[in-house]
Amino acid sequence: MKTLKIATRKSPLALWQAQNVKSGLEKLHSGLQVELVKMTTEGDKILNSPLSKIGGKGLFIKELELGMLAGEADIAVHSMKDLPYEIADDFALGAILKRENPFDGLVSNDFSSIENLPKNAKIGTCSMRRILQLKALRPDLEILDLRGNVNTRLQKLDDGKYDAIILACAGLLRLGLEGRIRQQIPPEQSLPAVGQGAIGIEIRKNDTNILELISPLICPETSSRITAERAMNKRLKGGCSVPIAGFATIKNQQIHLSGLVGNVATGVILKREVSGAVKNAKSLGTELADELIGLGAREILQGKK
Repeated sequence: MKTLKIATRKSPLALWQAQNVKSGLEKLHSGLQVELVKMTTEGDKILNSPLSKIGGKGLFIKELELGMLAGEADIAVHSMKDLPYEIADDFALGAILKRENPFDGLVSNDFSSIENLPKNAKIGTCSMRRILQLKALRPDLEILDLRGNVNTRLQKLDDGKYDAIILACAGLLRLGLEGRIRQQIPPEQSLPAVGQGAIGIEIRKNDTNILELISPLICPETSSRITAERAMNKRLKGGCSVPIAGFATIKNQQIHLSGLVGNVATGVILKREVSGAVKNAKSLGTELADELIGLGAREILQGKK
């Protein structure tokens, strides 16, 4: 194969991720030319409503998949946070790359931490997961919707529309904006989203040639962590419209997974943890979800508790 085409969104962060994959593949395969095919998705067009109200993060995926089916691209590069737990039958997750900083970050021009925000401060985020955990920490805060790419969100902060905003640390680091992070919010205060900080490569199902090309980019540790998180999310039937968090770590071949579900309206939060052998990452994710379901997670997510 002489040329490989990557489907990507046009946002600066999406282009960084695709460029990162392009560079990695060109270093691995002498003579391979990699092209970026820039596409606009439905999620990029609708900026006046929270994702939870317009269909979730799958809106960032569809056009890229259609491009692959049409032969316009060979692979698609996604933030794993944006990739739904169910992938369409024509596609497969071919590789997960090494994870960047997975935590949420507080960005503010005036305040250094969530604790230091003044009473009734205006804070921007459209993530139900973040809203739930922010309300538990600081019920006085005024939480406002925040959509757009990273630079757009930062500009809204700089224009004085918010006292602070919450963004993923990974995106800021990748764009060279680490100086904007005032606080890396600990997972005890804001457990990350499933897959946050990791990049995934989607391929056409059973495309063994492409799989062979990209397989050297796979990070086994990150893959195990994301496998556990996504297994939990799948069993919970989680999406963008419900507050679910999942975060796995690995130490001494043991994987530790924390999971959280909640209801923004009632403030109810359910959090549990599980540990086991790395080789059992998927089953551990399912096990944790089942424990949460047994404690009422489905009813909480459906707004019944």
